[in-house]
Amino acid sequence: MAVSCGHPHAHAGLSAGALAEALEAAERACRADGERMTGPRRRVLELLLRAGEPVKAYDLIGRYGPDGQAAKPPTVYRALEFLERRGLAHRIASLSAYVACDHASRAHAAAFLICDCCGEARELEAPAGAGLSDAAAALGYVVDRVTVEAHGRCAACREG
Repeated sequence: MAVSCGHPHAHAGLSAGALAEALEAAERACRADGERMTGPRRRVLELLLRAGEPVKAYDLIGRYGPDGQAAKPPTVYRALEFLERRGLAHRIASLSAYVACDHASRAHAAAFLICDCCGEARELEAPAGAGLSDAAAALGYVVDRVTVEAHGRCAACREG
């Protein structure tokens, strides 16, 4: 998804041991909650973890099959819905794209710093997440999830 802006960018996703460890941790978390990490769910999570940057659903559909064969759209969209609900992935609305969660081991309000030059999306915990939940509770609301998106330029692009 990276935009070409004239200087090199490194969007390193997980590979080998780190990828296997992340997938196993996700499977353990699902089993602990009585849910299944099906083959399609695992494959979509694997693609997100490998990418290391936001990926559009249609790109996931195209990359789905190991032999280059595309998946049926409902397969990928159902997997994304599950991964999002489980906190294993986030949808970045301003990009219409998805990323694997960097903090999947615990519930949190996500914030993304999105570089408009290279497309990098760095996740951090949203500073206002707890305050928003508390304010919502005072009004009788229960907040299921919070995602904050901030656009700008990363350090590498500012220097490039």
